[in-house]
Amino acid sequence: MAVALAVTGGGGQYNGRMTWFVVLSCMMAAMGGVIFGYDIGISDSYNDYPCEGGVTSMEPFLKKFFPEVYRKMKVDTKISNYCKFDSQLLTSFTSSLYIAGLVATFFASSVTKVFGRKLSILTGGAAFLAGSALGGAAFNVYMLIFGRILLGIGVGFANQSVPLYLSEMAPPRYRGAINNGFQFSIGIGALVANLINFGTEKIEGGWGWRISLAMAGVPASILTLGALFLPETPSSLIQSSSDHDKAKQLLQRVRGTTDVEAELEDLIKASSISKTIKHPFKKIIQRKYRPQLVMAIAIPFFQQVTGINVIAFYATLLFRTIGIGESASLLSSVVTGVIGAGSTFISMLIVDKFGRRALFMVGGIQMLISQILIGGIMATQLGDHGTVSQGYAYLIIILICIYVAGFGWSWGPLGWLVPSEIYQLEIQSAGQSITVAVSFIFTFIVAQTFLSMLCHLKAGIFFFFGGWVIVMTAFVYYLLPETKNVPIEQMENVWKEHWFWAGIVGEEDEKIKIQGV
Repeated sequence: MAVALAVTGGGGQYNGRMTWFVVLSCMMAAMGGVIFGYDIGISDSYNDYPCEGGVTSMEPFLKKFFPEVYRKMKVDTKISNYCKFDSQLLTSFTSSLYIAGLVATFFASSVTKVFGRKLSILTGGAAFLAGSALGGAAFNVYMLIFGRILLGIGVGFANQSVPLYLSEMAPPRYRGAINNGFQFSIGIGALVANLINFGTEKIEGGWGWRISLAMAGVPASILTLGALFLPETPSSLIQSSSDHDKAKQLLQRVRGTTDVEAELEDLIKASSISKTIKHPFKKIIQRKYRPQLVMAIAIPFFQQVTGINVIAFYATLLFRTIGIGESASLLSSVVTGVIGAGSTFISMLIVDKFGRRALFMVGGIQMLISQILIGGIMATQLGDHGTVSQGYAYLIIILICIYVAGFGWSWGPLGWLVPSEIYQLEIQSAGQSITVAVSFIFTFIVAQTFLSMLCHLKAGIFFFFGGWVIVMTAFVYYLLPETKNVPIEQMENVWKEHWFWAGIVGEEDEKIKIQGV
């Protein structure tokens, strides 16, 4: 991303280039993804990235905080392979983050709109830092869960503000690559956490899990301190201040050119409309914004039912269920973590060339085929007791890696990118909050029900989520227009030109024109 990369005017584009100022600012903001990713890898519990090596797989951790699970895993040989880890207390530990994040994201919406993206990012980093300290020092399960609630508050603020920050700072031509950096950062955080888990699991004395939990404070500290020096986005400055000269100077620095009049004019126009909206959550349910509202709900919902949860939630436990030992399952998490991060990096490079729809389609087909094969193998080879052969176990790992790669360049990063770029400024903060809230709600539901579903559906759970992949792939094909290279301020035009949404948005525009006459 050198300074020489140009973004020329014309064709809906603005003048400017990819500057180091933008790159460095976005890299610091993307640390919000690293803290989320680190929690993913440490707690072994997330919807958007595979991480099989969490503390929930460490026997000393289970023995101290979740003795019932430890007993079923080590002593009870009669219980089904699919039901060993069915514990409401364990899922409460996992799910507490998402309830806290769900509540926090609505507070973050107001903070982001009124005080700017920078303060939301700072708040998220500080809350996550406090949660990591509490988790590392925990001496009972209640202290552990309270620390996780603080982590959830941090994640709620970061997930609400960071994708918006990245989309607003990036030139339209490179917005996909910059925004996908958020998911790439999640992958890096998860991978680092898996490597740390692999090391701390071997520490004698059974206290390695404390290091794993406390080390979350490192990326949180970087984000918190870095947020103090982050610039606000030009869009946020215009929205919160009437000093357009200051916003123009920042925009010139961000774009690396003095010719920013076209973009500045669009930002001011969008801000003027936004300032007339007193209740954005009421505004977004109007027919005019129906496409954005549908996407704000559908995309994060589909992201949760891709089946990534089958892999990510307690995936180490899944590996142990099919007969792979504790250390081997932790090591396999590192391998799949590398594949996930690598595929997301590839997505960063090609998303603005091939577009969002193409990656959604290819990734969906890849995930579907992998799920069918994994489900078939487990249905025929793994019973309620015993294990599969080593050959089949490693074949499952290979198929999981193929699945992870498909998710890593499609629904993983695009599930954050597309919602962050489709909202007009007047509904942007509300829309992003709805997206994050829906994500947390269904992550919580999956966290609370996955182990019971696994116990009852057994291998059929892969076919269950495979069916959803078919639905979401068809949804993208028919209802999601291409958004690459379109400036956010002009994004409403893609709906007016879409075969389905034009009938809804167009009718509303006609009503407004008639009323105006």
